[in-house]
Amino acid sequence: MTSIPSADTGVAAGFQTYATGRQYELRRGDALAVVTELAAGLRLYSRAGVALTETYGDDRIAPGAAGITLAPWANRVEGGLWYLDGKKQQLDITEVSRNNASHGLLRNASYNLVDESEHSVTLEATVFPQHGYPFLVRHRVKYSLAEDLGLEVRQTLINHSAAPAPFVLGAHPYLRLGGTAVDDLILTVAADTQLVADGRLIPRSSEPVSGDTDFRAGQRVGDLDVDVALTDLVFDGGTARHTLSAPDGRSVTLWQDESCTYVHVFVTTELPGDERAVAIEPMTGPANAFNSGDGLRWLPAGESFGISWGISAVLDRAVLDQP
Repeated sequence: MTSIPSADTGVAAGFQTYATGRQYELRRGDALAVVTELAAGLRLYSRAGVALTETYGDDRIAPGAAGITLAPWANRVEGGLWYLDGKKQQLDITEVSRNNASHGLLRNASYNLVDESEHSVTLEATVFPQHGYPFLVRHRVKYSLAEDLGLEVRQTLINHSAAPAPFVLGAHPYLRLGGTAVDDLILTVAADTQLVADGRLIPRSSEPVSGDTDFRAGQRVGDLDVDVALTDLVFDGGTARHTLSAPDGRSVTLWQDESCTYVHVFVTTELPGDERAVAIEPMTGPANAFNSGDGLRWLPAGESFGISWGISAVLDRAVLDQP
């Protein structure tokens, strides 16, 4: 593994500086992953030079939350307001346009290095007790390149508080398939239920997937304009898989384990440099779980909880051409 010093070290030593801090490069075979100090984010994952995630420049933080990890909640808390034992808890409003607290408390945090090797890196950050979240928890993130060259991610929350701490864990990767036009990719997600959200993207009800939210048989990305949480996922052997497929048979897949019972699908034309981009976000709970209780977990004092997800790809044309 090659790690690139942070901006502070870099200025003194003559290294290049990065808006997302220290960069950790993992290499194995033809696989490359770049992990950032800021938000323990995934800045790039590629195979044989084929980019499988959206990336961004050295001088920028992650646009559209591309690749960041999320704790102690994913997505949104309505108005930043929730109640703990009947007492009002007010989080900072970080999505001003919709008056929500968005994407947890570590989006702008520096993660410390815990362990590193050629094929893996483990980073960790602490959420200290504060207004709106009076708990002391640590979020640990391990990225690994497996023997099959797939990317594996393990996120763990550890509660150092004296009381159980509420949480939702998640991540925000955007997938792509090299230079293939995203519009031409087919998105397949095996999920039976969608959460119906209001204009502030806060879920108000649920219903069976239909039309633009039914990806079970696959839908062309260029025909979509969605920002939706899905649940009742189909798990095969403890794993749910969501795939972008190219017309030539190549594909990239995000997988998540059974601790992640929700996935958020976001198709946007607002990611800089892209006509269209697709975020497929594994989550243990949906937006506003602190109020709805949907998917919300309470971590006992002194205990930990982990989720696993990752990205794999089928790129070998020799394999694709086999009868």
